[in-house]
Parts: sequence; C-alpha cells; structure tokens
Amino acid sequence: MELTFYGADKEVTGSCHCLTVNGKHILIDCGLQQGADETDNSKLPFYANLVDYVLVTHAHIDHTGRLPLLVKQGFQGEILATQKTAYLMDIMLRDSAHIQEMDAQQAMRKGRRAGKKPKAPLYTVDDALAAIKLIQGCEYGETVELCEGVRVRFNDAGHLLGSASVEVWATEDDVTKKLVFSGDIGNKGQPIICDPQYMHEADYVVMESTYGDREHEKTEDYAKVFADIIDQTLTKGGNVVIPSFAVGRTQELLYFFREIKERHLTPGNPNFPVYVDSPLAAEATAIYSSDLHGYVDQETANLIDSGFKPLQFSNLHITESVEESKSLNEDGVPKVIISSSGMCEAGRIRHHLKHNLWRPECAVVFVGYQAGGTLGRMLLDGVDSVKLFGEQIAVKAHIYNFRAMSGHADHTGLLEWIGSFPTSVQKVFVVHGERQCCESFTAELCTKGYDAYAPNFETAYDLLADRVTEEGISPERLHPARPADYKSKYYSPVYARLVQAQKRLEEVVQHNEGGTNKDLAKFADQILALCEKWDR
Repeated sequence: MELTFYGADKEVTGSCHCLTVNGKHILIDCGLQQGADETDNSKLPFYANLVDYVLVTHAHIDHTGRLPLLVKQGFQGEILATQKTAYLMDIMLRDSAHIQEMDAQQAMRKGRRAGKKPKAPLYTVDDALAAIKLIQGCEYGETVELCEGVRVRFNDAGHLLGSASVEVWATEDDVTKKLVFSGDIGNKGQPIICDPQYMHEADYVVMESTYGDREHEKTEDYAKVFADIIDQTLTKGGNVVIPSFAVGRTQELLYFFREIKERHLTPGNPNFPVYVDSPLAAEATAIYSSDLHGYVDQETANLIDSGFKPLQFSNLHITESVEESKSLNEDGVPKVIISSSGMCEAGRIRHHLKHNLWRPECAVVFVGYQAGGTLGRMLLDGVDSVKLFGEQIAVKAHIYNFRAMSGHADHTGLLEWIGSFPTSVQKVFVVHGERQCCESFTAELCTKGYDAYAPNFETAYDLLADRVTEEGISPERLHPARPADYKSKYYSPVYARLVQAQKRLEEVVQHNEGGTNKDLAKFADQILALCEKWDR
C-alpha cells in the first residue's frame, strides 16, 4: 500500500496524488500546472493506461485540467466525483479543451510565419468529451465500494459547489488504513455554499496549505467594501474588471452584487451594469439555479424554496460571443466586467486587461488566489507594465486584492480543520502550498504534536510500514532556474519581471531551433555576453 505525490507538492497548482492498493492505482485529482509551477503539462509522471480510478475533489482546472490528457494517453477507468462536481466538470473540461485548441491555433499561425513545425494542442474537445463520459456522480455522505479493499466517501469541503474532502478506507494484507484527502478547504461564511465539514478520524491526512502562513482580512460587511470600490470607479468613468473563474467565484460575486443593489450601496451608480463575459457563464449559472438541496447553505436553500432567484438582478448581462465581448471595451459606458480566467493566464480577461490596465480611472479587483508566476500574481506584486498580445501595457489602474472573498481557508481555518483530528494520526502530509508556506505550516503542525511532513514531487510513502521509500524531486531540481525563495511573500516584483523575461528567453530559444548556424552562434554569443555582464 503506497501513496505517491505527483503534483502540488510545495507548489499550489497541478494537484495529483496516487494511492496504490492491491495492485490498483487510484489518482486523487489530476490537475493542470499553472504559472511558475508548470514544467511540462504534456508529460504525465506515470503511465495513464495503468491508472484504474480517479477521485476528484472539485471541478477547478488545477485539480481536473489534465483528465482529458489522461484519457488521451490511455486511461479507460472510472472518474468519481460528487454530482454537482460532475456537472461543473462537464462545462469546465470542454472550456479548457477549447482554450488548448485556440492557443495551439494561435501558436501555429505564429510558427508558420516563422517556418516552424505546428504544435498540437495539449488535448482537444474530443478528448474532454471522452473524459466526461467516464465521470460517475455520487452524493455527500454516500459510501462507495470502489474496488476490492477500497471504500470511499465524499464530504463537503466548503470550497466550491460540490467540492469535497475524500475519506478512503484501504485494506491490504488484512490491514486497513484510513486516509483523508482534504481537497481545497473552504473559507467559512461564503455565500451560497456550506462551511467545510470536519472529520475526526484518520491514520493519514493529506491536507492543503494555500494560506497556511497568513490570515484573511476581516471585514464585517464585504458587500459595503466592494460597493465603495464600484461606486468610486464608475463615478470616475472607469471600468471595474474582475478576473474570476467562470464557475464558483463568479456566482458568489453575482450573489454579492444582488445584495449591493438591494441595499442601495452605490448611490452614485444605483443600477450599475454587470457583464459576465464568458462562454461558460450561462451554463454554470444555470447549474447554480437548479436543485441545490444538500449542496448549499440554509439561507440560499430558503431563497430557492421561496421561488427567489439569488443570482438575478437588474442590469445583469451575460456575453457569450466574441463580438459581444469586444464591444464591452468600445461603448464607453462605465461597467463591471467579470471574466475568466481567475489568474489571468488565459481567456477573455487578458483582452479586458489590455484595454483597461493603462487607464488610471479603472480598477482591477482580484477575488481569488494568484499563483506565483501568473499574470495575476505579477499585477498584485506591483509590476509597472505587462506584455499582452505582443504589446507592452502600462499598469495605471488601481489594483485591489479582495482576500476577504477567498474560497480557501486561511491560517486559522486550516488549523481548525486539522484540529478536528487527534494528534495521534500517523502522518499529516502537507501539500498544495507555496514552498515556504508549506514548510512553515508543516513545522507549526509539528509543534502542535502532529507528525507532519511536506513531500516533494514523486515522493513515495509506504503506508503499511509508515516510512518514506522515495524522497522524490526537490523544488531546486524540479525548477533549477527558480530561486529558493521564489514564492516568498517578500518576493521582489521587479525580480518577478526578470523571471518572466527568463521564461520569454527560453521560448525564443526554442523558437530558433532549426535556424542557421550563423544566426544561432550570434544568438548564443549575445546571451553569453549578457551572462558575463550580470553574473554576480
């Protein structure tokens, strides 16, 4: 019986763990690496055709985004998730595949002009549809006999509609071990969804640590703070641009905007227009308007039972076509624009940032976690310009980090969650956190009496012998060009630009493969000259 760590190990994205029991290989999540965490998404660290099952904690792409690739490379097993997660994955995997295809087409056009060979997308819509066909839904609290010697149960994690912490009972050689995989632990008091459900027994716990080194801002009235930003920005003639994943956070924002209008919190702009710019938005919001009993908090359930629509209000518009999206930056009417993706790495949000970042009267409001190396993180870190679609864009807009709306538990919330387990658990594996955060939270758990451990990528652990069998690959070896303190909260914004420049240089080097010897030699000399100048 073995547990191997294949993603989000001293990193935040690309969640993936593998439990091996009685010769069966069971993945817990199979997420896409994003930002600085990305090495090569196309290379799975295991043979896809040997995987028997996948347990999915929730629908976000950093936990599900490589499932179509898994199927493309030979997986034919069963994917198990809660019913609402299954519905959301149907939307999100199709959208992710569409983005992969569009990015590949754009790269192909550029490559063709440069005489390069076309590069295939990571996966296609057909691959996503094939993955969706393998998804089986279950309900919270339902015990599922997965295979011989393995039972699983999903419990509400309070992070996203349908999100779950997964309990696994695994029996091998007449020995049973209980594992709990936290998934992403939710922030208490979020609109629509329930607070995280605590569990109390386990032999091994695998828990996230995204905010393990910080607390969220405490705000008594989230709606009032948000309303002030909107009213001030729109009164100046600017737009409020909100990067947000189309599923989950967008619906929570709509809930807040309905409340803002009902309470008349924007006196200067009482009926301000809100545009949800995403081809996913209509489908996702329809799911949030369906039968949600068992998945939402009591307040939302009461509203739904009374016939009230908690995500509908006046002057709300959903734009799905590209033409509608473009018009948002052309009509001159101040507005709120919600667009994905939440970390600004892909999607229509990048176009809206191009048109609004340089305008000092505008505001960009972040309402979710921004992983290191992403465009969203760079903006929060204070860069003075960014490159979008080949054009350098000055950052003059006001940048707000509205952490009070985070979907993740903060430091206190994480301690409360793990505190429901006795310190006698055999091991707590700390994952899904930036390296320094992950290691500091692990150390803190040790001071509280837990046997805590932060695994590396490809660390393997024998659950019956209770010992590490493979140390795995450290962050220094996995990302040799990254400094050890790369993801520290004290990380220099200017240095962030330098690291981005390094990534750009690597891309340019790859694009020059097949060039003439003369050009390649000249390029190499110029790089070496720069190295000589700046080596310290």
